[in-house]
Formats: sequence, structure tokens, C-alpha cells
Amino acid sequence: RGHIHVLTLTATPIPRTLQMALAGVRDMSLIATPPVDRLAIRTWVGAWDEVVLAHAIRYECHRGGQIFCVSPRISYLPRLHDRLSGMHPQARILTAHGRLPPMELDKAMQEFADGEADILLTTNIIESGIDLPRANTMLIHRADLFGLAQLYQLRGRIGRGKQRAHAYLTTPQAKLTADAKRRLDVMQTLDSLGAGFSLASYDLDIRGGGNLLGDEQSGHIREVGVELYQSMLATAVKQAKGAKGAGDDADWSPVLNLGATVLIPESYVADLSVRLSIYRRIANITSRDDQDALTAELIDRFGALPNEVGNLLAVMHIKRLCLACRVTRLDAGPKGISMRFLDNRFAAPDALLELLADKTSGFTATPDQKLILAKPLPKSERIAAARQVMEKLARLVE
Repeated sequence: RGHIHVLTLTATPIPRTLQMALAGVRDMSLIATPPVDRLAIRTWVGAWDEVVLAHAIRYECHRGGQIFCVSPRISYLPRLHDRLSGMHPQARILTAHGRLPPMELDKAMQEFADGEADILLTTNIIESGIDLPRANTMLIHRADLFGLAQLYQLRGRIGRGKQRAHAYLTTPQAKLTADAKRRLDVMQTLDSLGAGFSLASYDLDIRGGGNLLGDEQSGHIREVGVELYQSMLATAVKQAKGAKGAGDDADWSPVLNLGATVLIPESYVADLSVRLSIYRRIANITSRDDQDALTAELIDRFGALPNEVGNLLAVMHIKRLCLACRVTRLDAGPKGISMRFLDNRFAAPDALLELLADKTSGFTATPDQKLILAKPLPKSERIAAARQVMEKLARLVE
């Protein structure tokens, strides 16, 4: 497009970049279609098991492939070289890392690309820019010391042809931090093709969105709180774009009193930062399609929705309908439902008069400008009844 000055492409956007996209500061497009015949990479997470890894090396060599063995520290490379030699003495091993002289490093990489070695023992210098279709097995030593995006980029160096690739992420199980365990669980779970955006979303949950006004690429906004910061940012973006609804008229929120428990239980999502992130995402939903997509994601990540979460999603849907219909307050009780409109004005007054004139509708207006639907409502039916009423009013507005 002629009006686009910068196009950024990445498999795993850093949290700050993703936060900018989700907040509307940047536009975002997703490429979710893999190349033809590309197969997903199988990922295994566990302790360094020489029996399993030796079998993986022999299998790859037997089918004519090559292996990456990646270490987070240069100091670990000599010991890893001895381990690899012991597991498969016939394997030809090359070593490459950032402290080698440039000519030596270039020579090692070229020899491996030409197929003169079976294993490349290296650091994360191969994280990007490497495309070797013959290399389809990767062993990552001390995977807990890598970041989530780093692990995803490293895993992306294999499986670049039509062969099934295998990644082995090894860790000292007893020393894992909580965040490291979450990163590795995500890597093992998200092994489908095109999972980069989902993985970046987890990375945003784990590390926070960073400082959009500074150079910190991760971290949480502690000074004002995430919710207030997001609200301030969204308003500023709307005003900068001259969007309709960015003025004072948008600075109100409907009050809903439905007598139902609406929350994300700790037993459903144990981690506090993830719960806060989901609350924020639910608050930012703008359409039924977005809500259905988030519901499917929650079920996939955490299991069947508890009643409280179902109530929360239903209430947010009702809230969006209230905004569209200018309903500032909605109360549902044992005797029915009452609504009050912003500035006592309904968006489609003629349609509302027709509704009130229809005696079978059950709607009446009170002298103090409330719209009433009188009918017995058990507590378990109030959310469903409120949704039906608001959907009916929304159709009148349309």
C-alpha cells in the first residue's frame, strides 16, 4: 500500500510489539497458512536422557538428516561435545559460537550446510537466518535458560522441508522456576503449524506488555495499573485517529445488576497475571465472533467453562448491547427487568413507541423514564432474560 511506510514481519512478536497491535497503535495481519507439505514439529520436554537422545541422533543420521545441538552458554560446549561423542561415536560434530573468529565460524557453518557433519554443536547464534532442510532434529540443552520467543525461533530452524522434525528440550527438572516451567509447557502444547501468534500471546501473559513510551520490551505497567493504562491508551489512540466515539459521549459504562456471580475462579485459572490478562481481553471484546473465539481458546487452554465464567461472558455481551442501545442501567429481579437510557433518549424512539403500543410485548414505560418488562424471573433465568430483552432492543436500533 502506498500509505504504509514500515512493514514488520516476525514469527514471534515481542510483548511490546504485540501489545501495540492489540491496543490499536499498530495494525496487524496474521499469516496462518503453512507452506505446502510442511509438517508440524514434534516437541519433547524432559531431563537429559542419553538413551532417548542417542536414539534420536541415530534415527536422524539413518534417514540422512542432520542435528542441531544448542546450548545457552559457550562454557557448556566442551562437555556437550563429550556427551554427544559418547552417545554416537560415528557422528561427525562441528562447533560454532559467537566467539570464534569470523572466518572460522563461516567455515564451520558452510561445512555443515554442505553436509560434511552430522551434528552442529552451537549456541543460539542460529536463532535466525538459517535454512537447512536436511536438519530435522534439534537438541536444546538447558532449555529453561532461553526465553519463549527464543525457543520458538530455535525450533523454527528445523522442519523446513517435507520431513517430520523433532525438537528435544532438556532441563534440570529439580531447578525449574515457575516461569520457566510455563514457557516449556507452552512450547510442548503449541507444536502446530502457525502457532507463533498464540505463543506470542502466552509470552505477553508471562512477561507483560512492556513500556510503550520507553525502550523496555517487557514488564508490567505498575504505576497506574494495567486496566487504567489500557483504558487511557485506547482513548488516546481513538482520539489520535479521530475515531467516532472518542469524545465525552463514550465516557460512560452501563451498570448491570443481574444477581449472578461473574468472575474467573482461581481453581479455573490459577495464575494471577493470566487471569488479569483474560479479564482485560474479555473487557476489550467488540463482537460476538471475538467472544466465540475467546471462549473456544479458554476451553482449549483450561477446560470446560465454569458457570461463573459463562456468566461473565454473557454479561459482557449484554453490556455491549447496552452501549449500542444507550442503556445506562439494567436491573433484573424476581419481578422483571427495568432499564434506564442515557439522557432519557432511546436511539430509535419511533420503534420503541411501536413496541410499547403492542400490548403483547409486556413492555411498559414509567413516569420516571424507565422501560419495564414485568414477568416472574427466577435467579437462574435473569441473565438469559436480560440478553433476550437487549437483543430485542438492539434489533429496534438496527
